[in-house]
Amino acid sequence: MRPAMVLLRRSAWKGPNIVPLPISRAKSQGIPIQTVARSCTVLPSFVGLTFQVHNGKEYFSFRITEEMVGFKLGEFVPTRKRFSFKSQNK
Repeated sequence: MRPAMVLLRRSAWKGPNIVPLPISRAKSQGIPIQTVARSCTVLPSFVGLTFQVHNGKEYFSFRITEEMVGFKLGEFVPTRKRFSFKSQNK
């Protein structure tokens, strides 16, 4: 685990941050779950599901794997554009 995550960890007695999501409907119909809850903790029951998480402008789609359990949904969605210098041709 990263050192910064240890300092900002949620207290154990509160439990993970969870929001109500239509998980049973997504499993039965195979549709992605669309959410803006970037602070929601990834649970083991989410493995194999597809999420669409809002980054402030659009929804990014990704599939949950076992390595993602315990992290937040917002950690897998970039919120900033990549910057690249463009050459100036004279």
